[in-house]
Amino acid sequence: MSIQEKKQINILIVDDEESIVEFIKMGLEAEGFTIHTAYDGIEAVDKAKAIRPHIIILDIMLPGISGYEACLEIRKYIKTSIIMLTAKDEIDDRVRGLNLGADDYMVKPFSFKELVARINARLRSTFPELLDIIRVGDFSIDDGAHEIIYQDRLLMLSLTEYNLLKYLIVNNGLVLSKRIILEKVWGYDFNGEENIVEVYIGYLRDKIHDKGHNVICTLRGVGYKAVIL
Repeated sequence: MSIQEKKQINILIVDDEESIVEFIKMGLEAEGFTIHTAYDGIEAVDKAKAIRPHIIILDIMLPGISGYEACLEIRKYIKTSIIMLTAKDEIDDRVRGLNLGADDYMVKPFSFKELVARINARLRSTFPELLDIIRVGDFSIDDGAHEIIYQDRLLMLSLTEYNLLKYLIVNNGLVLSKRIILEKVWGYDFNGEENIVEVYIGYLRDKIHDKGHNVICTLRGVGYKAVIL
């Protein structure tokens, strides 16, 4: 994605700590995004409705109304992708945020590089129409044609292989558990074995000639991660 393309993407940062807002704002503006800010939950909802940002980075502990309440309210009005950013590291907090409509969750202190990776992943997943063709490293995804090209070679993929490889690509750099992959690629009602993921990962590695598992990496006991430079 070019700088010019990124300027078309609006991101709303919501946090009551001005230093955190400025840190994220400066970094994301340097990346080429258009940035808006809010410092409490009520202002966040008002700005989200007015600006209709593609991405919202939303703190949970906010004055006015909490990030949870703001997330629930924002979801009533606009299509956006919400990344919750908080100092809390409790499983219940993550689950509550995701159940209320958040798309992702990061815990302070966080890596700015990881934040950018998660923003790009959410954009590719939620707003693929922003780009006619999604390009990540040597991969090009034409979602309209359901085609993926790798190193100038069209990959012959089944529908499931296409959906799995696309999911790995758009989440480049993020660790994905077998359970999450099953839910996102096979569907929440899939009742088969988790090992089906391992089987299809093997199919994809064969098709992209990834014998060394350098592109699709296995993190034993955790899941898989695409490493596309």
